[in-house]
Amino acid sequence: MLREDLLTDTSDRHGHTPRWLSASATLVFTLLAAALFAATANEYGRADQLGTFGYPVAAVLAMALVVTLYRPIVAWWMVTAVDGVLMVLAITGTSPTWTGVEIAMRVAVLFMVALRSRPRVTAETLGISVSIEVIMLFAAERDRDIALTVTILVATVVVGASLRGRQVARDKLVEREKILAEGRTQLAHLQERNRIARELHDVVAHHMSVISIQAQVATHLVENPPEALTENLAGIRDSAVEALTELRRVLGVLRSEEALQAEDTRYAPQPSLDQLDELILTVRRTGLAVTTQITGDPRPLPSGVELSAYRIVQEALSNVLRHAPGAAARVEIGYQRSEVTIRVANTAPTRPGTAAPGQGHGLLGMRERTAMLGGALTNGATPDGGYDVTATLPTTTTPAEDTP
Repeated sequence: MLREDLLTDTSDRHGHTPRWLSASATLVFTLLAAALFAATANEYGRADQLGTFGYPVAAVLAMALVVTLYRPIVAWWMVTAVDGVLMVLAITGTSPTWTGVEIAMRVAVLFMVALRSRPRVTAETLGISVSIEVIMLFAAERDRDIALTVTILVATVVVGASLRGRQVARDKLVEREKILAEGRTQLAHLQERNRIARELHDVVAHHMSVISIQAQVATHLVENPPEALTENLAGIRDSAVEALTELRRVLGVLRSEEALQAEDTRYAPQPSLDQLDELILTVRRTGLAVTTQITGDPRPLPSGVELSAYRIVQEALSNVLRHAPGAAARVEIGYQRSEVTIRVANTAPTRPGTAAPGQGHGLLGMRERTAMLGGALTNGATPDGGYDVTATLPTTTTPAEDTP
């Protein structure tokens, strides 16, 4: 276990990297290491029991201060090696020079080990360090310093481990919140797509019903229709009825939650841009100043485009009411040759909004509808403090190949 933790596990894979660990921190610790070497090299070099080895010992302690930033276990081994030399000298009867640097470095290294390593590794390094310090102090006949030294080392490890535990718990909380946020986003996508599917179910079902009825009455519009024509029209009708049945079977389940809705709401036709004036009038009654501008030649659009355009305007105006109280809104509908552009912009609000950030699926629904039709949506704040939403929907509806 010790070999696994203290020899092969020197990369500190399981530790936590402090946020303050950066190039500036490395520079500061390097300068401190240089000052440490300058302060202790001469004293170690003049020590009779160390001799010329005093300078390398001081250099090792200084380098350990920098190494502990990135590899606390490696730095712990460096300081332990120095203490081992001093312990041997103390045991052999030659009292080494005692500058207090060893205990200070031991405290710094143990703190970083506790801050960035697993609790088991921290306990192992603490036990070995305490043993070395106690033997060294006892051999140097400094028994009175044993209790103080052990207390300092244990307190250092407790503080470091507590900070690590707190940071690990915080990281886990952040990770859990991130997972929950992703889950909420996915749920919002599913809910919005279900809502869009319910609406488009009505549109598709309507067209399939029209095809079935037209195929059924077409034979009555031709006197003595050929048998091949009758068979083909009958096949068209049968296919339309079968497709309509399957459509209701697959998508009709999405309407299960509508059992709680009023009858007139459940079976009302899906809105289109023809009801835009009614929508604007309803919004104005809430106190929001709304102006409209229509450019180009208004023309009937595919049902899906009409529905999506209406819903985009509706969601955008709802966002203005929730997030920009007191603002004025402008709705622009532009008809081009192969597309229609919907733009809803508002001025800066005069008071704080009442809706909490993150609530509602307005922008999400706009993006889903636009992507479904192969269009483009842009949104963002305006220089005057307002907000702008612009959607471009192709009128030749071809779903985008990469639509999610």
